[in-house]
Amino acid sequence: MGRRGPKPTPKNILAMRGSWRANLAADTLDAPNDRPRCPNWLSKEAKKQWRQLVKELEKLGLLSSVDWRAMARYCHVWADWCELEQWIAEHGRVCPVKDKDGNTTRLAAWPQTKLAADRLQQLSRLEAEFGLTPSSRSRITTPKKKADEDPVEAFRKAKTWQVS
Repeated sequence: MGRRGPKPTPKNILAMRGSWRANLAADTLDAPNDRPRCPNWLSKEAKKQWRQLVKELEKLGLLSSVDWRAMARYCHVWADWCELEQWIAEHGRVCPVKDKDGNTTRLAAWPQTKLAADRLQQLSRLEAEFGLTPSSRSRITTPKKKADEDPVEAFRKAKTWQVS
């Protein structure tokens, strides 16, 4: 049996939320904040999604080069889902099932319909991992930036330099 309970939240996400638990997670690894390289084996549609996803994640400050595998999976599943949805748009979601005489007995879903639903479920899970859904994004906050203050003035205000 796997681990119980919710997955642990990464340290940088805890810090963005302003959580005191970020200090407790000091032993977690900090991922480098650099842009991952797009794998050349991705399809044209997947590469297009990769470029868009990289821009979005960079804006959120959630991009790391070590996430390239998860991003590649997401983009691959995205392209697969797009292809399936295009096929369904052309052929419909159901097909007629005929008996041996050629009479339609019932309607059944195309296999592509189930595959598209599976891909959509995979996309939803991966989007939550990357903070690309409204609910997952609502859990991430960036710390408020303090107004730029003159360092000399800050030193004077601190009064730690004065001798008693």
